[in-house]
Amino acid sequence: MAFELIDLPYEDTALEPAVSAKTLSFHHGKHHKAYIDKTNAAIEGGDLADKSLEDVIAAARGSNAGLFNNSAQSWNHGFYWHSMAADETGASDELKSMIDDAFGSTDGLKEKLAERGAGHFASGWVWLAVKGGKLSIEETHDGDTLADQGEFNPLLVIDLWEHAYYLDHQNARPAYLDAVNGKLNWKFASENLARGTTWKYPG
Repeated sequence: MAFELIDLPYEDTALEPAVSAKTLSFHHGKHHKAYIDKTNAAIEGGDLADKSLEDVIAAARGSNAGLFNNSAQSWNHGFYWHSMAADETGASDELKSMIDDAFGSTDGLKEKLAERGAGHFASGWVWLAVKGGKLSIEETHDGDTLADQGEFNPLLVIDLWEHAYYLDHQNARPAYLDAVNGKLNWKFASENLARGTTWKYPG
C-alpha cells in the first residue's frame, strides 16, 4: 500500500497573508510530495509495505535514518496542514479550560508558541501536546516527530523549517510565527484532545 500526498484541507490562498499560495505550492506540492515519494520507494516490496505511516515511523526510529526522516516528515506535514485553518476556529470548552490552566489564556499560549518557535535553533517543529494529562509545548529538531511517542498526544504543530516561510517572510521567523498564530485550527486541536489518541495519517 503506497502512501498518498493528502490534499490541503483548504484552498491554496486560504492562509494568506500568513502563508501565501506560492509557499503552499512549493511546500505541499514539492517538499511534502518528495517525503511521501521517498518513503514509498524505501518500503516498496518490504515488510513495512502494508503498515500504517505511524508504524513505519516507529520501526525506522533508531535503525534507518533515511526512512525515519522521510516518513516522519510525511506525517508532520500532514498534521501541519490540518493544524491551520482559513479562519481561526474556536477551542472546545475542555481545551479552553486546559489552555487557561496552563497558559492563562489563548493569547498567553500563542505568545509561548511564538517564543519557543523563535528560540528554536535551526530546523524543526513546535508542538502543542498533552503530556501526563496536561498541556505542554514541545520542540522536535529536524525531521523528528511526536507521531510515535506514546507519552504525548499532539494537538497542533507549527513548522519551523525555512521553506515554510522564506518566500513570504524571508528569514524573519518571528514574523511568520506571529502571522500563523492567527490561523491555528483549534477545532482540530479539540478533536485530537477529545479522541485521546494520536492523529492517524489518512490512507
